[in-house]
Formats: sequence, structure tokens, C-alpha cells
Amino acid sequence: MPETRQTALVLHGGAGLIAERPYAQEIAHLKSLAEEGRERLGAGESALDVVVDLVRAMEASGLYVAGKGTAPNRAGRYELDAAVMNGATREAGAVSALEGFVSPVLAARAVMERTPHVLLSGGGAADFAREAGLEEVTDPAGYYTPAAIADDRPIATGTVGCVALDSKGRLAAATSTGGTLRKRWGRVGDTPIIGHGTWADRNVAVSCTGQGEMFMRACAAADVAARVRYAGSGLDAAVQGALDDVKALGGDGGIIAVSKDGEISARYNSAGMKHAIVHPDGAITADIR
Repeated sequence: MPETRQTALVLHGGAGLIAERPYAQEIAHLKSLAEEGRERLGAGESALDVVVDLVRAMEASGLYVAGKGTAPNRAGRYELDAAVMNGATREAGAVSALEGFVSPVLAARAVMERTPHVLLSGGGAADFAREAGLEEVTDPAGYYTPAAIADDRPIATGTVGCVALDSKGRLAAATSTGGTLRKRWGRVGDTPIIGHGTWADRNVAVSCTGQGEMFMRACAAADVAARVRYAGSGLDAAVQGALDDVKALGGDGGIIAVSKDGEISARYNSAGMKHAIVHPDGAITADIR
């Protein structure tokens, strides 16, 4: 019989916090998703299925700057990005500047599984999502409830992501975002760029959140993997090293990661990061700091 390993999972709902704003609803939601993920991984489901479904749930909640919670850009358009990566095969799929669809992460998975490509963008991504039969947003003004500007208190970022290790030792990562608040039309950040905001291989799975331009310049997600693979770094030290590089460039944010051995990390250099962790022993923690 195949070996059954311990499972582990980490979720984030975005780095950067407003000090006076309560986040109890988001933390409770992340904890409930962590509980779901723990049960599903414990039942033998794949890391890929779990990370995609939990990110999809975060998109649908309207609590984060992703999916339903996305704010319009300067041109009044809702452009969303997402990526997914299967660590067992290093297959990946992503969409950028996608308009008019409920779940960008499902579009990203469809790119991975139904095309020979990794990234589709703009109108081409939308045309493909329509061909794939994905649910469309027919009334953007009525559908989106921008989490970024709730109560007239703006916050620039709120990307969501999930990384997981399943009982067969497979790793996967998924990330989704509405991007930075009041971004220029056509702006794309790190989330859909494989190796920058999202990464998974046979050693680690990584999802990033924060100032995308700095994470892109640091190639942050792949940097974590490289520190583990080539430098023999422990996971937590690798994540901190990548964040230190982002900070040296003038950026802030957070990174979540899980290793093939069940190591977990959720670090940030911003004011805080909404996150939840399913530890290898099954215990769950959820917090903003």
C-alpha cells in the first residue's frame, strides 16, 4: 500500500492591515476554511483540489481583495489575476487582467488542464474562460462589493492564497487577487506570474501577498524554493530570507509556504497578515499577527 503521510495547510487573506479595523469575520472565515481543508486532506483528497476550492471560497466571500471583494481600477474596470501550480508535475496555469468571471482561480486551473499554455491575459483569458463554461459576472456594479474600501477606509492589498501538502506527499499552491487599490488599467502584479507570487514543486509550495512589483523584482516565490533546494535552508528561514529581499527593495507583504516534510511558514513584514494554519498534528491556528 502507498505510504500515507501527515498533511499540512496554510491560507492567507492578504497582508497589510488597518489598525483600527476589526478582522474577526475574516479570521473566523479563514479558520472555517482551514477546518474544511484539514478534513478533506485527512480523507485523502489531493492538495491541488483543496487549494483551488479554498481559494475559490475566499473569492466568493467578498471579504478579501479577490473575487467578489475586488475594487475597480482607475478606469472603473474589474481586472483580476490568479494562478495555480501542481508541485508533483510543475504544471501551472494563470490568468491576468481577467474581466467578467466569478472565479479567476477556476480559470487558472482550466488554463493548466485544458491548454498547452501557462498564462492567458485580458480578452484572450476571458474568451477562453467563456469557452470553458465558467460562471460569468453579468452585472459588475451589482456583483462586486469592494473589500478594499469598506467603511471608507482604504487598504491597498488583500490577495488570497492557499498552500497544502496531501497524504500522498503532493504539494500545490493557488493565489488570487483583485490587485492593488486604484491600479492603472492593465496593471498586472506578481500573483499570476509563476515563480513570483505563486510556486509549487516537489519540495515546497508558496503563495505571496503584498506589493506585487517588489515581489516580482525579488522573484520571491521561486526564491523561497531555491533557498530550500540549493542552499539547504529550512523553510522558515527561506521564507524570511525572501521577505528580507523584498524589504530591501522597499516592499512589504507576506509569504505562506509548506514543505514536503510538513514544515509550515507564515511570515510577513507588513503591519499584519490574515492567515490560518493547519499544523501537521491537526491543530489549527488563525490570526492576523
